[in-house]
Amino acid sequence: MLQAARSAFEEQGLGVPLGEIARRAGVGAGTVYRHFPSKEALFRATIVDRIELFTDTARDLAEVADPGAVFFRFLSSVVRLAVRNKALCDALEAAGAGRFEPSPGVGQDFDDALEVLLRRAQEAGAVRQDVGIADLRALLVGCLSMERAVPGSGSGDRAPGRMTALMCDALRTERAATAVTELEAESVKRNESRCGVCGAAIAAAQTGRPARYCGGACRQKAHRARERTRQT
Repeated sequence: MLQAARSAFEEQGLGVPLGEIARRAGVGAGTVYRHFPSKEALFRATIVDRIELFTDTARDLAEVADPGAVFFRFLSSVVRLAVRNKALCDALEAAGAGRFEPSPGVGQDFDDALEVLLRRAQEAGAVRQDVGIADLRALLVGCLSMERAVPGSGSGDRAPGRMTALMCDALRTERAATAVTELEAESVKRNESRCGVCGAAIAAAQTGRPARYCGGACRQKAHRARERTRQT
């Protein structure tokens, strides 16, 4: 019964009907209810061991060298494993919103173990100091939601793991200032226009009507040219 429930929850999450679980287990719904008073109780029973495995892994990594690399590897592995399991995604999202507790102490144990890895990574200078466990849980839940989203077609496609990589980059202390400068420069380049008379570059206007000429001299030349055209 538990194996059937685990498989069904992994595929469909908490929304799977209890009748579907009973069908997979080859028993009646009454048999399921005799062992578990509610679908939520059965759901808890199927995911507790998964969350405990994450917790145990985090504890095992608490004293490993290079805490920054360990922290980011652990965070990435949680997303990679959980994103394949809709039950875990639903549980982590509901727990993050305060709507669900897998089992007394299980959610808190995971938070505590994760916070140890976070604190060690911060002490090593690998993670921003202004990030707390609440921030981390919110980022984790958001990342899971984005990774689960089916990529669209065309240029909007994204590779699996891209959102995880962006989340980890947002947590790092090393900010690529030169890359930001390059992006800003590229943005200016894309948005600049050219003078209609001399062809010189004109930066995009921040407000008002976009400029068409680089200055008064070219504007006067354009005006005289329009006048000549009208007269002819």
